[in-house]
Amino acid sequence: MEKIVGRANMMAAYQRVMANKGAAGMDRMTVEQLQPYLKEHWPRIREELLEGRYRPQPVRGVEIPKPGGGMRQLGIPTVVDRLIQQAVHQVLMPLFDPGFSKACTASVRGAVRTMRCWPRERMWLRGDASSSTSIWRSSSTG
Repeated sequence: MEKIVGRANMMAAYQRVMANKGAAGMDRMTVEQLQPYLKEHWPRIREELLEGRYRPQPVRGVEIPKPGGGMRQLGIPTVVDRLIQQAVHQVLMPLFDPGFSKACTASVRGAVRTMRCWPRERMWLRGDASSSTSIWRSSSTG
């Protein structure tokens, strides 16, 4: 957790959240309001994170149109929670998925999960991703 809340990681997460912009969550805080808020509240938030007491805020639900018609529910976390999510992601992603290249894309269709790494590799997973019987296969189709 020290690495997650470390200054360099948090600054990188902050830059990413600012670049992504995004809508305000339940608290209606915008990304432009994040820096002054953190100047006042970061010591408390950091302490809560390190002690395991931090609790994310509820997400704001909005409905957005689906491309094929109809609507779908979208949850929008607060800007502070997006910052923390990004910081956690930056530390954990390289540990849990070191082989996932930035040139890769992933998709899920039914029970088959596909990951393509351009220009050559394609991997797929058949079965439940949480199951010990899942099988990753690789091919060199382009």
